[in-house]
Amino acid sequence: MRLNELLQFNDIVIQCHDNPDADALSSGFALHWYLTKMGKSPRFIYRGQNKINKSNLLIMLDRLEIPVTYEPDFDEVPELLVTVDCQYGQSNVTRTEAQNIATIDHHQVTVELPELSEVRSNIGSCATVMWDMIRMERVSVDESPALSTAMYYGLYTDTNKMSEISHPLDRDMRDSLNFIRSVITEMSTSNISLNELKITGKAILDYQYFINHKYLMIQADQCDPIILAVISDFSMETTDVNVCLSYFVTPEEIRFSIRSCVKEVHANELARFISDGIGGGGGHITKAGGAIRPEKLMQLPDYENASVEDAINAEFQKRIDKYFNSFEIMYAKETILDTSDMKKYEKLPQLLGYVKLTDIFPENTMVEIRTMEGDVNIRIDDEKYLMIGIEGEVYPIKKEKLDNSYRLVDIPYMGEFEYEPRIKDSVTGEEKGVIAFARSIIGTGKTRIYSKPLDTYIKLFTEWDEDKYYSGVPGDYIAVREDDPHDIYIINGRLFDQLYKEVEE
Repeated sequence: MRLNELLQFNDIVIQCHDNPDADALSSGFALHWYLTKMGKSPRFIYRGQNKINKSNLLIMLDRLEIPVTYEPDFDEVPELLVTVDCQYGQSNVTRTEAQNIATIDHHQVTVELPELSEVRSNIGSCATVMWDMIRMERVSVDESPALSTAMYYGLYTDTNKMSEISHPLDRDMRDSLNFIRSVITEMSTSNISLNELKITGKAILDYQYFINHKYLMIQADQCDPIILAVISDFSMETTDVNVCLSYFVTPEEIRFSIRSCVKEVHANELARFISDGIGGGGGHITKAGGAIRPEKLMQLPDYENASVEDAINAEFQKRIDKYFNSFEIMYAKETILDTSDMKKYEKLPQLLGYVKLTDIFPENTMVEIRTMEGDVNIRIDDEKYLMIGIEGEVYPIKKEKLDNSYRLVDIPYMGEFEYEPRIKDSVTGEEKGVIAFARSIIGTGKTRIYSKPLDTYIKLFTEWDEDKYYSGVPGDYIAVREDDPHDIYIINGRLFDQLYKEVEE
C-alpha cells in the first residue's frame, strides 16, 4: 500500500492500540502529519479503559505536541479508519466501526488484513514503516523536528534502546533523523517508575538458572519493554551466566529480551529460534528480543489445559535446550574436512556483481557496509572488493580470489533487491549506494569445491572471521574450496542448485 492511496478519503480517523506506547504514538503522529500536509484534516485517537499516565509518554505528548485524544466512547463511523501499530480486530485495540479500514503495522499478522494494508513484520518499529512510506512519497519527516524526535523515540523504545535492531531500514532511520536530543534524554530518563523498580527487583529474585547451558530465565510482571532490557543487562553481570532471557506475559502478547556474552551464541539467532512459528524476534549478536502471540503458543501440542504462563515457561525451556543441543560448533582455522564423502562441484556461470571499494571511497577510508545481514566495518585498500550475490547479499573478497574465480563481462549490472547495500564513511557519515558502482562478472568455472548437505545444525567460525559464526541448518550445504582446506563456508540449500553443478570425474 502507498500512503497516497489514503488521499481519496476525506473523513479520516487514525487509531492506535489501547494503552499506547511510544511507537504507537509516533506512528499515528507521523500519519497525522503526512495527511495534514496533503491537505486533509485527520483525527488521531486511542481508546480502551486506561488513559496514558506513564511519565515518559506524558513528556512525549507535551514536548512534541502530539495531536492525539483519548476517546473511550467514540461512536462515530468515519469514512476511513487507519489502525497504526496494531491490526483491526486484534484484542489490543477497541473496535471502531468505519466505512473503510486500513492498517499499518510491524507485528506478526494474526487477523485477516484489509485490502488497504502495509504490515512489515521484520521491521523493528511501526515508526520505521511510516518513515519509509513517507519517504516513498518524496517527503521528509525532518521538516518537523518534533516528528523526527517522536519517531526516533518510537524506535528507541520498541527495540530496547536500539539494542534489538535487526533490519537495515531501522538503522537507516536511526542514522538519518534530525531529532531533539534534549527531549530524547528527558523521556529516556523517565522510563522507570518506583513501581517498575519494584517489578525489576522482584523479577530478579525469582530467577531460574539452568547450569547445564549457563542461562537464566526471568519472568517479570507486565511492564514497559525497556524494563526487560534493564533486567537482562543487570543479570548478565552475574558469574557463570552466559545467556539471559527475561519476559512478561499479557493477554495480547509475550514480550522477551535476550542477552548473550559468549561468541558461540548469537542473541538475535536465539530470539528467532525460540519465537519461530509463534512470533518474531531479532536484534544484535549480543542483545536481542521479540514478541510471541499467546493464541499461537496455545495451539501447540501439550498446552491444551495449561495457563499461558506455564505454557511459555515450558516452551522457552524446551526451545532453548533444543537450541543448545542441536548445534555442532566448527572453527575453520582449526578444521580439515574429510572430503571422501563429499562431491565435487564448480560454480555455474551465474551473472553476479562486484565493486572495487576504491571506486567508492579513497584508500584507507574506514567504512561501514550496511546490508540485510548486518553492518560490516572494514578499512578500504586496493586489494579489497565486494561481491554481490544473487539475492543482494554482499561480502568482501580479495583481488587474487576474484581474479582466479571470475571474469568481467560487458553487461550492465541491474540488481534489484529488497534492500540495496550501502556504504558509509565512518568518519564523515557520507553514504553511497553500492549498486551504482557495480560491474557484472561471471564465474570462470575454475573455482571448485567439495560439498555435501548438512544433516545437523552447525555454527561455523570462518577463517576470515573468528568472532562471528555463520549458521547452517539441515538442508543447507557445507563446502570447502579445493585449493584451500581452511576456506570452509555454508551455502543456503535453497540457492545451491542455482550456484553450483556437480563435476563429472
